[in-house]
Amino acid sequence: MSAGLDIGDFSRFLAGGEAYAVVVVGAASGIGRRAAEFLGGLGAAVGCLDLEPAGAAAAAGAIAAAGGRAIAGAVDVTDEATIAPALDRVEGAFGPIRALVNSAGITGRTNVKGHEVTLDEFDRVCRVNLRGAMALSKAVLPRMLGQGYGRLLHIASIAGKEGNAGMAAYSASKAGMIGLVKSLAKDYAETGVTVNGLAPAVIRTPLVEALPEATVRYMTERIPMRRTGEPDEVARMIAWIVSPAASFTTGFTFDLSGGRATY
Repeated sequence: MSAGLDIGDFSRFLAGGEAYAVVVVGAASGIGRRAAEFLGGLGAAVGCLDLEPAGAAAAAGAIAAAGGRAIAGAVDVTDEATIAPALDRVEGAFGPIRALVNSAGITGRTNVKGHEVTLDEFDRVCRVNLRGAMALSKAVLPRMLGQGYGRLLHIASIAGKEGNAGMAAYSASKAGMIGLVKSLAKDYAETGVTVNGLAPAVIRTPLVEALPEATVRYMTERIPMRRTGEPDEVARMIAWIVSPAASFTTGFTFDLSGGRATY
């Protein structure tokens, strides 16, 4: 690995000039879309994967239009059979996958008391957010272990640390994801593969804009900065976590909460 490589240069990873291939799952919109574009701008070769192929293609197109390298593909994190072929396609285009950012997730119904949550709804949210994270981990970790290097990042939520009222299923699924990150990180701590999480507070994305106003107000009022986060702020932190520069941190879930995590 080049000693001079840092967050500002993903364009070459090894002395042989291999691409720094990053997979972003959930790249069609929101945090995933901005992360994919930001990483592409830094020189990473980006595999834009999403349940919505058109959105993934739009993200890849934006990266290519800006002079970067990207391909798009469809993946359903609840269907394990779709994951390996999508990763194979990225590797076929760019070589070994160096990092994977999992931004796929749903909130489910919000502003709902715990006793009103149906088990079907609870299972649906956990299947996407938590089981999906495990399925992606199982698919990508052997590839990273084979090369002795990797960066796996799951986008959790401050709700997974503190719990959000009216969001029992979402909060539980993200808490489970944080536990998964800790466990996997310990499994592979000596391999050159890191596993981390990121716990944003409310970020100005289409997912948040679709939430009931009462839910957004509840979350924002608990942020000491009294504002939502911006996608660019998340993308910059993601870029560092999945870079070679983040070499001595694993099993940690970073806060991006405007001070909320100090409560």
